[in-house]
Amino acid sequence: MARRSPALSMLRKAGPPAAAIVMMAFFGYYAVLGPNGIFAYRDYQQRLSESQAQYAKLDQRRNELRNRNKQLDPRHANPDMADELIRKELNVVHPDEKIIPLK
Repeated sequence: MARRSPALSMLRKAGPPAAAIVMMAFFGYYAVLGPNGIFAYRDYQQRLSESQAQYAKLDQRRNELRNRNKQLDPRHANPDMADELIRKELNVVHPDEKIIPLK
């Protein structure tokens, strides 16, 4: 009978635990440093706060436009808003008025 070498015997005994340790290290690395890891979480939080700030600005602008739309409703239009819009769009000025550009 042929005797097995001690190195081959040790490799057979240590191989599966070594492979398991390598696999755990691989998944641990990606859990911490991977694209969806702990360090990427901070970047996600920052992007979320930026998106929420942008959403708040857009929501405020939408409310302003909604209010302006209500003021220009033909059934009960705000006379000052209608006058301002007509003068701005049609460039209509009375002879006794002076124009002061704001921008």
